[in-house]
Amino acid sequence: MRTTLIRTVKMGPSVRELRLHLCQTGPESKGARDFVQNHYTKLKQENPKMPILIRECSGVQPRLWARYEMGQESSVALTNLKAEDILKQVEALGRK
Repeated sequence: MRTTLIRTVKMGPSVRELRLHLCQTGPESKGARDFVQNHYTKLKQENPKMPILIRECSGVQPRLWARYEMGQESSVALTNLKAEDILKQVEALGRK
């Protein structure tokens, strides 16, 4: 039997919002859909006051956006990434 350990991600204090854009059916967004299904709940529990927005749009390429203090934003493409790789991207944006 294989057990899966879900890591926790506590975002840094400068992060004001996370947005995840993905396609509901596209194969390039499969990892993003898996990320939402497997990691969203824990991410929200660890960061209860931070807005985490999931935006679905047909045909869109998956992308993760982070908004920081003073209105600065950073984004990273998630095309064809697996859920665990997306979690690493969330961690990286959370440390900025």
